[in-house]
This record gives sequence, structure tokens and C-alpha cells, in this order.
Amino acid sequence: MLSTPEWLTLEAKYPDRLTAFYDAFLELDTVESSEAETVLKAGGTDIRLRAPGPVPRGGLHTHYALTVPEREYDDWYDRLDERFELVEHTFGDARSLYFYDPEGNCVELGERSRDGDSGGVGDLFELVLEVETLAAAVEFYERLGFEVIDDDREAGRVRLTTGEFDLELWSSRLGIADARGGVHVDFGVGADDPGAVAREVADDALAVTSIDDGVRIRDPDGHYVTLVG
Repeated sequence: MLSTPEWLTLEAKYPDRLTAFYDAFLELDTVESSEAETVLKAGGTDIRLRAPGPVPRGGLHTHYALTVPEREYDDWYDRLDERFELVEHTFGDARSLYFYDPEGNCVELGERSRDGDSGGVGDLFELVLEVETLAAAVEFYERLGFEVIDDDREAGRVRLTTGEFDLELWSSRLGIADARGGVHVDFGVGADDPGAVAREVADDALAVTSIDDGVRIRDPDGHYVTLVG
């Protein structure tokens, strides 16, 4: 019932400065801009850079992953290696590189088969949330519609998926490249029937609010996940 990621919001003290960073190093185009928020486009995903203010706020020290085509991965690595101390890991046959933006977010670029598209940095495919109680958070997101695909609770992490978008839930810890899970993260996910999905978790959510394009849920750890119809 859940599908693709619609947006991820990052908190930025000065959104214009972070916009300049993502333009310079990831070549993300700006599609909307105001004093409080700038929206960048990464494939089909919006990356929202939001100044501190009313909730939902953007995430802090968030670890997230965007795609790059296999044919471009080495070029992206060489380009970014000139400016950052990159960390690289391989998952099966796919490589990922990691670096940090000026707000302390751990940005991952993962190579993916994307033949036939125009290239460049693309969709969000992974997001990491910090949670207080791992078992309870996993149960919550399973009822929301995510499926567990890698359960390593002894190490403090569980990976879930919609099939098109992966979510990692971490207890407070340091991961690859000393990344941390994001706190008070705001993100959107496509859903066939947002209202029906929201009812599955309504009793345990901190808040459930109908909005113009779906239903916004505040999970027990304070993260905002919006189901977009």
C-alpha cells in the first residue's frame, strides 16, 4: 500500500547557504524558494531545506541516500573526493559513497541501474531514523505498511522497505561513516489509501492530521511521516 518517497526535509539555519552547497556539489535544481524553505529536486523526490520554525521541522543529522547511475558512479566519486574525505562501502554488487553536508547530514550516493534516464543525482532510496525503543518502532512501521528485510537488533538497527523505498530504524548509535539516525525527521511516502493506512497506527501515533494531499502522522519518536495519495 506504500510506494515511493515523495520528500525529505532537512533543517538548515540558513537554507540559501545549504541550497548553494547542493547546487555546487550535487547539481540539484531549485524548484521552489521562500525565506523559510527551499525545495530541491532529486529525481522524483523533493529535498526540502527548511529554516527552524513551526513544526514539522526538518531533520537534524539525518542519514539519507540518493541514487546515481552505475555509469556515472566513478565520476561522482572522483569529483567529490577532491573536496571531501569520502567513505565507501559495497553492498552486494553496488557501491555507495558517503560525505557530510554543512549541517552535519550524512549524504550517501549509491550506484543503481538507471539506463535510459538523463543521469545525475536521483531519487531518495534510503532514510535512517533514530528511535528510542527499536522493537516498538519496528512494530509501528510494519503496521504502517513497511516490510522488514534485515533485522539486526543486536547491532541496534532494523531495515524495512516499501519495495521502492527503504527505511532504517536505529537505536542511538554511530553507523557507517559515523552517521547517526535523524531526529524529528519530516518525510512523505506515496500511499494507495492514506486514510486506511493511518487508521492502522492511529492509536499509537502522537498525532494524525488530515492535510490537502494526504494524512500526516507523528510517530511515537516524534518523526513526521506524511502519506500522500
